[in-house]
Amino acid sequence: MIHKIAVASIAIGLAIMMLSFLILGGFVNKIEQKNFSFAGHLNVLKFSMGSYYEEQPISLERDFYKDYKKYDFIEHVQSISYKFGLLKTEEGVSGALLKGVGMDFDSLRFSENIIKGSFINQNDSVYSKEILISQKMANSLHLKLGDEVVMYFIQKPPRPRKLLIKGIYNTGLEEFDEKIIIGDLALIQKLNKWKDNEVGAFEVYLNDFEKIDEAEQILLNDLDSDLNVEKITDRFVQIFDWLTLIKRQVLIFIGLILFIASFNMASILLILIMERTQMIGLLKALGASDWQIRKLFIYNGVQIIIKGMLLGDAIGLGIAFLQYQFEIIPLDYENYFMHYVPIQWNWPVVIGVNLLTILIVSAVLVIPSLIISKIQPIKSIKFD
Repeated sequence: MIHKIAVASIAIGLAIMMLSFLILGGFVNKIEQKNFSFAGHLNVLKFSMGSYYEEQPISLERDFYKDYKKYDFIEHVQSISYKFGLLKTEEGVSGALLKGVGMDFDSLRFSENIIKGSFINQNDSVYSKEILISQKMANSLHLKLGDEVVMYFIQKPPRPRKLLIKGIYNTGLEEFDEKIIIGDLALIQKLNKWKDNEVGAFEVYLNDFEKIDEAEQILLNDLDSDLNVEKITDRFVQIFDWLTLIKRQVLIFIGLILFIASFNMASILLILIMERTQMIGLLKALGASDWQIRKLFIYNGVQIIIKGMLLGDAIGLGIAFLQYQFEIIPLDYENYFMHYVPIQWNWPVVIGVNLLTILIVSAVLVIPSLIISKIQPIKSIKFD
């Protein structure tokens, strides 16, 4: 029974740790991808003393845009621009920020946010009047697919434009859902009286997000002096600080589980030693050294740990596989920004959790085994 309890405690602890890391990875990845689909990893824009969205035009003839493929860390660059306005319907008025996207926009990356309709249609001859609005905007203004809405752009004089709702998106992140509309970059060019080859900024996607700091420094050194580079982690600092806090909480949780598993194994080894006190005394009387006997109990404990880990791997990976394939466990979208518990396979993490478990718990077994050296053969043989 003691062996079964020990195996079960290791298995449950390891399964929980593994699922925690796989779910955390999936959750963080989903939230990060939502951010990246709206803002890229880096933004290249002109220095401005005014508001971030009062943009100065940048020419598409800049060397950076024409030759960005020379940077092996850049995956894609797309041109965008922003313009403030007011959406007016019979139900009310709402402030909004039109994000104009060009023909080079990666609509496939954004498509997973679209819950109704489709992405806007664009062509080279005239600007498109189609837009995408958030589900939150649609609900507050009582709008639906195919509706026309008037947007008043804030400039002198204000210029209204009648726009057609082509699609509705939803991220669950207030930074986007409360204010951003996706439209045609050519519309903003016309409103700002820009040339066809002038845009507000460039969104840069990297091959490896973990190297964002290095990429920022390289671009800052290479770009023209009037251009600035802004990281998404600085632009949406609250979101990424929140994700960092979640990671820390999970690490604390993992530490507690490892402590409990180590404490359980130490307690179980103490019980095993108590049960085998007479045997220990007999072995000592026959000439066995303390270290030989300690190795016997440590070896027995490690066997229990390995059995528990194999069972824990089967349980943890099995549950993760079922969730990954069939999305069995749902989530409240309003609170978690996704419809189901996400799983991100990360085999280095799986291997690392296993190694950490066996190293820490096995090391803890040395402590209770020290009691063996205190056991005296004469007293232990009489022990009952």
